[in-house]
Amino acid sequence: MSVSVRIPTILRTYTGGAAEVAGEGATLREVFAKLDADYPGIGARILDESGKVRRFVNVYVGEEDVRFSEGLDTPTPAGVQISVIPAVAGG
Repeated sequence: MSVSVRIPTILRTYTGGAAEVAGEGATLREVFAKLDADYPGIGARILDESGKVRRFVNVYVGEEDVRFSEGLDTPTPAGVQISVIPAVAGG
């Protein structure tokens, strides 16, 4: 299933500067595995050592925050947009 993945500025060095890349997979886990295969190293910036989404990274499948749905098992239907958004803190 082809999806689009929005890449934050900080991770675009892995995608040759591309702000959006094509991805494939029936679940978010599969999409991230393919993304890391196509753009080596990007997966380690999104997922931690235990394979979970890093604490300060927000991921949306469409409008849905995956932390409040099925996490990495969230379905990724064809054509959906996945957004990877680093959390920003400040004061």
